[in-house]
Amino acid sequence: MTGLVEDKVVVITGAARGIGRGHALEFARQGAKVVVNDLGAQVDGSGSSDGPAGEVVDQIRAAGGEAIANGEDVADFDGAGRLIGSAIDHFGGLDVLVNNAGILRDRMIFNMSIEEWDAVIRVHLRGTFGPLRHAAAFWRERSKAGNAVEAAVINTTSSSGIYGNPGQANYGAAKAGIASLTVIAARELERYGVTVNAVAPAALTRMTENLVRWQQEKPAGFDPTASDNIAPLVVWLASAQARGITGRVFNVRGGSISIAEGWHAGPPVDKGARWEPDELGAVIPDLVAKARANALMNGLAPGEEV
Repeated sequence: MTGLVEDKVVVITGAARGIGRGHALEFARQGAKVVVNDLGAQVDGSGSSDGPAGEVVDQIRAAGGEAIANGEDVADFDGAGRLIGSAIDHFGGLDVLVNNAGILRDRMIFNMSIEEWDAVIRVHLRGTFGPLRHAAAFWRERSKAGNAVEAAVINTTSSSGIYGNPGQANYGAAKAGIASLTVIAARELERYGVTVNAVAPAALTRMTENLVRWQQEKPAGFDPTASDNIAPLVVWLASAQARGITGRVFNVRGGSISIAEGWHAGPPVDKGARWEPDELGAVIPDLVAKARANALMNGLAPGEEV
């Protein structure tokens, strides 16, 4: 049986463990040629090792697939360029980019150091922009040369960013930026044959195992917390079946998938002239009362049900 992404060349960042590893194995199972990128760092971004990425490559090859390991730091702009170049040089092109690499340095705002802020923003936000920038330039050049392009980007955001989670100001700000970057990139790259979407995954990984909501016994049978539950949606978004879908953010946990609908303008008021500050006390509270409340971490406003 032909796989859903047969012969597509895919670059996956942060692909040695957890959710990224699940992506790499599923892409390979569905026929893709995979560049397994991972710095091999700890959860907080310290250290590095080429072992974990190599292990994923070995597993893919043992199953009859094609894969190479790459240890570039995706937050280094030139390193991100070399990563994209490695796919083109080794496999002859690039069809899919999955930006998944990330670290955590959780802290309340009043205790967070500038180093903790910068490290997380660098890996997540800059580490998404760099590979995307180099891949976009490659696809644009091919399109302008008259070659047909059917490429896909799948970024990784988080409920911490799009809904907001106390204790993760750096991580949440980066992930919110990635969601916005996804929407903008989708609009910019659509004319060149590139779709850009994002997933906000929820799974038990090294990055979430210390969070209270994940400290529970695994259920018997299907495990909705398993990290490899995220891959099917990501692979599908990279397939020909998803060509008409771009600029969307998907929540995914276990077998549950939903759309994160993003910011929308709420109830308006227009005076038709400049407001005086003391006039707004009779206006703004009413607007807030009429507006939908901010979503909680489950993506629903207080009192809402699926």
